Amino acid sequence: MIRFLKRIHACWYIFSVVFSFLLFSPFFYYYSRKPSRYLTLNWFRKGFAFLSSALAGVFYKHVYETNIVWNRPFIVCANHTSNLDIAAITGIMHGNFAFLGKEELLRNPVLSIFFKTIDIPVNRDSKIASFRAFKKADEYLENKLSLVIFPEGKIGYEYPPILHPFKNGPFRLAIDRGIPIIPVTIDCLWELMWDDGFVHGSKPGVRTLFVHAPIETTGMTADDADTLKELVYAKLQENSFIKS
Repeated sequence: MIRFLKRIHACWYIFSVVFSFLLFSPFFYYYSRKPSRYLTLNWFRKGFAFLSSALAGVFYKHVYETNIVWNRPFIVCANHTSNLDIAAITGIMHGNFAFLGKEELLRNPVLSIFFKTIDIPVNRDSKIASFRAFKKADEYLENKLSLVIFPEGKIGYEYPPILHPFKNGPFRLAIDRGIPIIPVTIDCLWELMWDDGFVHGSKPGVRTLFVHAPIETTGMTADDADTLKELVYAKLQENSFIKS
């Protein structure tokens, strides 16, 4: 019975996403046509992320290690275990931002409107395609857009999930541009929906995002990329920064 109810909830979540997307789609279409409109597009994207989750009874609590002043671009790095992760991270973002994600999202009926316009698709199997994607990411940072990157590069097949090794790109990019990295631990969101929700089902609930203090990269060199990657990995392995 519980498994059946979880599958019913997964179907309801899909309905909530489709309903919310249709509601917001005229705004998405108009504001995604020109880069000058991207800031407003992101405000509507945040509303869509909240509504589609809330209709399914999924809510996110944000806990900050320190106050973050969003007056400059950041690279936000989070763990990745669920299709809910994008909505969860969208809720903490401020100002203008874009996601860097796998090329397959160009075929997603909901997310494709973003990955064909503001967001950056990347084919990690092609060195040329990866170079172009990170060149565009570099241009975004130069133009004061923050980036959201899941450094694992995938949702794993293990259940319960584990934190996979990180790709190098985000950390080299942060050092090259002197951009601070904000690690974000998404705490056990996989318990509400792992991957797309149809293997183990999904359920409503509240989960916490622990937003760690920004890690400054000014003064670092390419030789520090591995150290930076290990530092962020260690942060994301923590369930929180709150000590009992």
